[in-house]
Amino acid sequence: MDEILRTGVAYFAISVPIIIVFIVFYFNQKETRQKYDALAEVSKNIQNPNDLGALVAAMDKKAPRDYKRDGVITLFVGIGLFLFGRVAIGQILEGVGLLVGAIGIGLLIAGVFFPEKEKTQSE
Repeated sequence: MDEILRTGVAYFAISVPIIIVFIVFYFNQKETRQKYDALAEVSKNIQNPNDLGALVAAMDKKAPRDYKRDGVITLFVGIGLFLFGRVAIGQILEGVGLLVGAIGIGLLIAGVFFPEKEKTQSE
């Protein structure tokens, strides 16, 4: 009985990440399909083709990445992990916290050297 339980737990542990990946892909595909269905529905009522191009461009537009904001968040997550490792868990989590904090510092530096394009155009 113990052998069957161990095997079942092993199969479950292996299959859960695969199931999660499929769920993410399913809902991502569903969102994309709904977006293009809405675009097709709106395009039926548009008289000017230039308006349709502007609508497609607005739907595909993504917000620029703010490296400074991401860096501050990542840095403080790293500090939190380091302190949690110092207080509760031990050296392994302290090392993870330092690694995450270093990534946050790198993102902050990237934010300084590579400012957002929209900000540089307005300045």
